[in-house]
Amino acid sequence: MSDTVNSLADLQGLTTGAPAAETTAAAPEAPVSTAPLRQQELDKQGRAYATGRRKDAVARVWVKPGTGKITVNGRDQEVYFARPTLRLVINQPFTVTARDGQYDVVCTVKGGGLSGQAGAVKHGIAQALSKYEPALRSAVKAEGFLTRDPRVVERKKYGRAKARRSFQFSKR
Repeated sequence: MSDTVNSLADLQGLTTGAPAAETTAAAPEAPVSTAPLRQQELDKQGRAYATGRRKDAVARVWVKPGTGKITVNGRDQEVYFARPTLRLVINQPFTVTARDGQYDVVCTVKGGGLSGQAGAVKHGIAQALSKYEPALRSAVKAEGFLTRDPRVVERKKYGRAKARRSFQFSKR
């Protein structure tokens, strides 16, 4: 007598009174919805738009099919982000989704430093990619690229030299 339950399909078979083997055979035949949960969001030029944020930087990003050219504030990414680590950060959403060289990116970024701006562009690219191809959303979300990093610089307090540093103590 096989009263052991190894999977949820076995459990379903026990509740309906049918043997577990019959329910597992019928499970693949069930209609599977392949339609994405979200709609593709494009503008009139066929581009996907998203806003990315990191620290004090805000990036407005447009993604469209192309050759993989990334333009930041009217300049090529190699010119604007001279450090290879920053370019690596920007290309992470394409690497994770296996879409290297398939999309052109045009973005404008303001505020913050170069590291924050690169993080903002990455956030914007990930959001725009998920709007252009909604099926990629789960892969991008699993890597944490759709979540805005909430860490910002702590404000300076009165009676302090910086946010937390006290003024130098003088014994005499």
